[in-house]
Amino acid sequence: MGISIGLVGLGSFGSAFADLFMSHPLVDRIALCDREPERMQAFARKPSWQAKLKSSDLYASLDDICRSDLDALAIITQPWLHAPQAIQALESGKHVYSAVPVISIPDADEILEWCDRLVRTVERTGLHYMLGETTYYRPQAMVCRRRAAADDFGSFVYAEGEYFHDVDSACNLREVQRLRLASKAGAEWLAVQEHYSRRGVKNGPMHYPTHSVSGPMSVMQAHPVKVLAYGYANRDGDDYFADSAFSNETALFTMSNGAAMRICEYREIGHPEREIFRIYGTHGSFENDTWTTNRTVESLNETQMRDPLPEDVAAAFARATGPDFYGGHGGSHAYLVNEFVDAIAHDRVPAINVWESVRYMAAGATAHKSALAGGAILDVPDWGDAPR
Repeated sequence: MGISIGLVGLGSFGSAFADLFMSHPLVDRIALCDREPERMQAFARKPSWQAKLKSSDLYASLDDICRSDLDALAIITQPWLHAPQAIQALESGKHVYSAVPVISIPDADEILEWCDRLVRTVERTGLHYMLGETTYYRPQAMVCRRRAAADDFGSFVYAEGEYFHDVDSACNLREVQRLRLASKAGAEWLAVQEHYSRRGVKNGPMHYPTHSVSGPMSVMQAHPVKVLAYGYANRDGDDYFADSAFSNETALFTMSNGAAMRICEYREIGHPEREIFRIYGTHGSFENDTWTTNRTVESLNETQMRDPLPEDVAAAFARATGPDFYGGHGGSHAYLVNEFVDAIAHDRVPAINVWESVRYMAAGATAHKSALAGGAILDVPDWGDAPR
């Protein structure tokens, strides 16, 4: 028996996942929710959606869809809304898939407070939460987890990851910001941002750390214990960075397995977009799509690195979206959808569960606090492992 799921937020990013959720063989019923009705109608009119979407399953607000009898909600709204909306959905009895990050607000301490509230809500309700972190399902992460499970790395020594996303790169962050602010929720964010500005609270790129930290952390199955970080502040008065203490942040972590991890979150850099990692062990290492030992070098392609999707899932996705059904961010979208739907249908803890998710956020939030303190060494909070 399949599940019922509601998609909350059908902007450009949410829309990229819609056909995948709808077409999954374990989804029997789908619902839509957006404050701007025309976004829902674009899918409601599609012939391929008629079997799973009823006209009564179009909702104008999160409050309305939370009152429904759906099993789960996929929340792909504005980043500052993710955690409170996820908690509301969990409190209403729904499992939750959330777009990244867990939450994006300027105050690092508030981020950590939201992480704590989210973990406590999941523990109290017994429901499932999954973060839709794309790097987790990039081909490089999948092959490294397989190698780690086979003990091919030996003991982990060092890992590094980065998210290089210059504000004026191909995926232009100024345009992303403009589109977000043009929506109803975006207009509300301006008032929230003013609240932080009056307090003198400055943001930083480490508050969106999930793309850079999730690869190394998921492969090593380790979490940060201590961090020191430094920031680079924009020097030419760019208005985009007016509410940020730093445009670039670099952090060095001591990990729970004894390894070191270096992370870069850069929004002002003359380099193509890059969202990747490298991991080094005593027996083997991975970098630049290459597996190496002290004697061998093996170059890998994406097909070799990817885990297989279930055949019926891959076929359904191909019918809905075409032969290149993996989606964006290194082909991770199809895997994210399959992992969440399968986990809910079989009542198991998702791979990127709430305990894993808050570790990503705690790494970044604490790194930003360290950078603000000029490189102070700080303890990184932790909420423990997912129950087995």
